[in-house]
Amino acid sequence: MPSFRDSNLIKSANFIDGEWVSGTRTLAVLNPANSETIATVADGTRQDAERAVEAAHRSFASWKKVTAKERGAILRRWHDLILENAEDLGALMTWEQGKPLAEAIGEINYGASFIEFYAEEGKRVYGDTIPTISPERRLQTYKQPVGVVGAITPWNFPTAMITRKAAPALAAGCTIVIKPDPGTPLSALALCELAQRAGIPTGVLNVVAGSDSQGIGEVLTQHSKVGKFTFTGSTAVGKLLMRQCASSVKKVSLELGGNAPFIVFDDADLDEAVTHCVATKFRNCGQTCVCTNRIYVQEAIAENFTARLREAIATMKVADGFEDGAVIGPMINEQAVSKMERLLADATAKGAQVLLGGSRHELGGLFFQPTLMDSVSDDMELVSSEIFGPIAAVQSFSSEGEVISKANATDSGLAAYFFSRDVGRVMRVAEALEYGIVCSNSGVFSTDVAPFGGWKQSGIGSEGGKEGIVDFFETKFHSMGGIDR
Repeated sequence: MPSFRDSNLIKSANFIDGEWVSGTRTLAVLNPANSETIATVADGTRQDAERAVEAAHRSFASWKKVTAKERGAILRRWHDLILENAEDLGALMTWEQGKPLAEAIGEINYGASFIEFYAEEGKRVYGDTIPTISPERRLQTYKQPVGVVGAITPWNFPTAMITRKAAPALAAGCTIVIKPDPGTPLSALALCELAQRAGIPTGVLNVVAGSDSQGIGEVLTQHSKVGKFTFTGSTAVGKLLMRQCASSVKKVSLELGGNAPFIVFDDADLDEAVTHCVATKFRNCGQTCVCTNRIYVQEAIAENFTARLREAIATMKVADGFEDGAVIGPMINEQAVSKMERLLADATAKGAQVLLGGSRHELGGLFFQPTLMDSVSDDMELVSSEIFGPIAAVQSFSSEGEVISKANATDSGLAAYFFSRDVGRVMRVAEALEYGIVCSNSGVFSTDVAPFGGWKQSGIGSEGGKEGIVDFFETKFHSMGGIDR
């Protein structure tokens, strides 16, 4: 067990209506590095979710009347408490999720940034006065909070995916019920403890962790008192939840899967391209929706780039996330490791070559070797689907038109990366790529001040930036007559 400065951050009950709620069933939380049980928490039920929605609905009546400035001050206290406890929160995340400690603490800081941003942004949401069409009338629009928000968040970013949803919701005057992934509930519950200390009122923020994903999900997507639903996760599950929301015509925002291309043109700075390729491919052991999935390198530099990439990957330390220097931690579960083996078997059977790695790591358990492959072709599953693991797959291309066509040949459209020092090409390629996020000459883009969202089947709506608060409001048009009587 890691050492915690504040052990009160470790909670074993769900947080509903300002109370810590236990139940008759419990969930075991496992450490992916050794598969040992590190905690047990209450296994929330459909009934718990219903209770949380009712509490959020009651609290909405008063929370929406709190001024944006007052809400912002409370959120700012929450932000400050998170930063004050960043080391404990990071250790808690590494303990239950597996990512290296430095990376986990980085996520805590990143997650807190959304709270800080929306504490301010909530004060900058304006209505309009519309030029009238008649001397007897005045035309206005108001922005009013949508109500109770239902949210389902994933295991790979168990803090940031909560704050990126909860911060704009609370800043807008909404209340929220969150279902975190049952594998990583401790991070979510620790945020509740700090929210309570910050003075977020009873019922405004609720967390129900539970193994009954279907039952809790149905409450959050179909309950008549939930006004908006937001989800981060797989495309397949997102489609199902979207269908469920249709029964009550809720506002929906979805951040779904990706299949990110990483394109290296022959005029690129290769050292920079390699560094950023490693960063975006292997972050969180490759288990992020914006990780590089398909690496396209122009023919003239393909051999050189691949050799440099191999050298860089070979230096990455695979270890328990608490070990000094760890870069690659364990994968989340056995199904994830088995998927890597299946993708490798399919690719090698179709002619791909393994240049580095290619199997489970000698540490055993859920550790997998960082892997590099070339001679990759479009008929392989690791090209057509999201890898979500530490496999880098390289293929070459000849022309700009060819690689744009290849990059866009997917139903996904979340993030894309490319490297070129030709300014004209940078503009052309950025405009041609069919993705919600395009990153040129860098593999790092995530920030609280800019929108994060996908095109095509990678999602609906955006999180972050001024766009991230929009869907937590309804627009009301007020036509006021009788002015000159």
